[in-house]
Amino acid sequence: MSHTMTALSAALPLVSGWSVHSLWMRRRIEAARRDPLTGLWTRDPFEERARKSLSQKCQRAVLVLDLNRFKEINDTHGHAAGDAVIRETGQRLGRWAEEHAGVAGRLGGDEFAAIIPGYGIDKLRVDLFMLAGRLDQPVPFDGRPIEVHTSIGAAYYRTGTGELSTLLRRADEQMYRAKQRGGGWRIAHRLTVPAMSTVNGRRDGRRGTSGEAA
Repeated sequence: MSHTMTALSAALPLVSGWSVHSLWMRRRIEAARRDPLTGLWTRDPFEERARKSLSQKCQRAVLVLDLNRFKEINDTHGHAAGDAVIRETGQRLGRWAEEHAGVAGRLGGDEFAAIIPGYGIDKLRVDLFMLAGRLDQPVPFDGRPIEVHTSIGAAYYRTGTGELSTLLRRADEQMYRAKQRGGGWRIAHRLTVPAMSTVNGRRDGRRGTSGEAA
């Protein structure tokens, strides 16, 4: 009995140490999948979670968001101010998504995405109105407010009506149309053939296609 207790006592620090190491590794892996500036998921882990959400065969809304005239913020106030705007926008979006039992991510640059449960178009309109109001609040930086304006596109998903790539593409198109009219939000109700031309699977003119900062 005493030999068994001695062996167990000797093993406990090893087990404890391994558990701590495993926890540390899991946290390191998760941190690597988070955007360091906003804390949101980066593109790949966001899309993994979005696909899992869509697989539940429930109504969903997929959002794509973009900051209006973000280059002007960098040019006028400096890149540190631009980082502050990106950080605050991401954190505001992340909190909003959590409140709606959803997931948010930063796709790159000033482009963000989110997926939330859908409870009807009318409810989504209210949600987007509230989100736009939250995101468009000025961001304080170096003792002064920086005006922020966003464009939001949403694609409403009903069971069996689209893959994530299609939903993101249609939400992106609606975001672009909102941007063309100065901001705000728009919803794609039907997931038909993309209305705009495509380059490399993305809307023509979007970053990563022709090089235009759309």
